[in-house]
Amino acid sequence: MSDYLAIDHIDQVFQRGAATSEVLRDVSLRIAKGEYISIIGHSGCGKSTLLNIVAGLLRATRGGVLLEGREVNEPGPDRAVVFQNHSLLPWLTVYDNVKLAVDKVFRATRSKSERHDWVMHNLDLVQMAHARDKRPGEISGGMKQRVGIARALAMEPKVLLLDEPFGALDALTRAHLQDSVMEIHQKLGNTVLMITHDVDEAVLLSDRIVMMTNGPAATIGEILEVPLDRPRRRLDLAADPVYIRCRSAVLEFLYARHRAPTLAA
Repeated sequence: MSDYLAIDHIDQVFQRGAATSEVLRDVSLRIAKGEYISIIGHSGCGKSTLLNIVAGLLRATRGGVLLEGREVNEPGPDRAVVFQNHSLLPWLTVYDNVKLAVDKVFRATRSKSERHDWVMHNLDLVQMAHARDKRPGEISGGMKQRVGIARALAMEPKVLLLDEPFGALDALTRAHLQDSVMEIHQKLGNTVLMITHDVDEAVLLSDRIVMMTNGPAATIGEILEVPLDRPRRRLDLAADPVYIRCRSAVLEFLYARHRAPTLAA
């Protein structure tokens, strides 16, 4: 496997006054181009901290991140983040929220008409072109997340970073959006790193699942390959023995060998 994205011996320690908190210890991971990787673990295991380091929003105490051989040391359009909160600007339309990112990245390299076409292309990808003139307050939570994903994809990032992007949605909307993300990943072949608490979501979407030990000083406990053919249909997988085996392996790791601290007390 070639190293497209390399997370190399990451330690993360926070200090406040005399108090020291070691969040991550010696985290290393190699990700190939086009892989869909999920990171799962109990609250407090440093998942979002690790994602923020990859995004360039946080500098690691030790170690580093390489993307195509270049060090990541600041935020950049080559790593687009979609958070659980959609983070849309409420005074802008759906179209203008995506256009803002497109103008930022491509103003110097694409004409106005090319940028317009690219905005509409990405809204089409997430099935939101029909709502281009609506503002965030006029659309549902799932639709807002679709716009957030369109905005991220419109930057043409080398890596798409998803921080529990479906966590605030109801079950049905969550399932529809998961299916949309699978279709987009199948179509674009983009590299995705996703944080999740949801075992079924991780197995459904991922090529590999990275399971974190509990904090403090969390690290990678195990990495599970998910050898399910793509495209995947959730109804077909319900009784699939490979799906069931992968799901059971993650559950066993999380709830038998690395139980949440509150459950282990």
